[in-house]
Amino acid sequence: MNGRKKISLGLQGGGSYGAFAWGVLDRLLEDGRLDIAAIGAASAGAINAVALADGYALGGGLDGARRSLDTFWTTLGRTALMSPMRPTPLDALKGNGSIESSPGYLMLQLASATLSPGVLNPLNINPLETLLASLVDFERVRACELDLFVSATNLRTGRGRIFRRQELTVRHVMASACLPQVFAPVTIDGDAYWDGSFVGNPPLPPLVDEVTARDLLLIMNNPIARSDLPLSMADVHNRVNEIAFNIALVREVSAIQHMAAAVDEETGARVHMGGVRLHAISAMAVLRDLSISSKFNVDMGFILHLKALGRDAAERWLREDIDGVGTASTFDPTHVYAPEIL
Repeated sequence: MNGRKKISLGLQGGGSYGAFAWGVLDRLLEDGRLDIAAIGAASAGAINAVALADGYALGGGLDGARRSLDTFWTTLGRTALMSPMRPTPLDALKGNGSIESSPGYLMLQLASATLSPGVLNPLNINPLETLLASLVDFERVRACELDLFVSATNLRTGRGRIFRRQELTVRHVMASACLPQVFAPVTIDGDAYWDGSFVGNPPLPPLVDEVTARDLLLIMNNPIARSDLPLSMADVHNRVNEIAFNIALVREVSAIQHMAAAVDEETGARVHMGGVRLHAISAMAVLRDLSISSKFNVDMGFILHLKALGRDAAERWLREDIDGVGTASTFDPTHVYAPEIL
């Protein structure tokens, strides 16, 4: 025994807000008191999960996982220097992560109102896929001792599918991160998939039905409440996605708390839970005032700011709640059922 507390992690999607989860993970890995048994993840959470697993695998351990996450996010931030979706000086004056004035975001807003991603990008070229494939060794991911569960949404059936570590490739992760307004569906084994956050954000049933760890830590970086109303059509689309993505989380947390079971994303059947202790590190208080457009902002300064917010949130959790791991749930239900707006 290494004396560490065994736990599973649930990583949400949320575009660039995945950098908040990067900060949380960086601090938890640095602390070293948790023994991560499994990760359930969707969308940006799936990217964090495979980056962590790549660094952790084959003896890389906690330090290797931190280095791998750092490499992915800092490389992403550097590539943003060439992006048309960088914040403008006007955006910088707003101070809320906005890219509402950037030419790229304005073009996306116009295009998404009139044309499908398949028409706009008939070759379905995804720079994020190229970046992830170049930075993450998926053979190492598949060899990692951590259990990974990545959700995607079957476009034809509307049901979820859970991809497991042993089968993961960059295409599976891109299926989990496929926003319908931005990318054409990703085809795997003849089926078309959209973002996994629609059905499991993050997927919880396999974490409690297939893993021995009885503690589950949710890293919540997809805002349930917002301070401001969406104004542009692009903001409307983004807010619709946030609300839709959180429905799955509310449903599963409610089932765990009130029925000792969760709805299986793949079959719709109830899954026996067996006394799971819930914990959460939430970004609600620090992300709700950001511009909705900020989910597309991967400017280096912004993602490093999000990382710092994540490290601070993890520090508070380590100070106040880590002693509950192994003994009692520390989950605050107001994060899901009654998030503060003002």
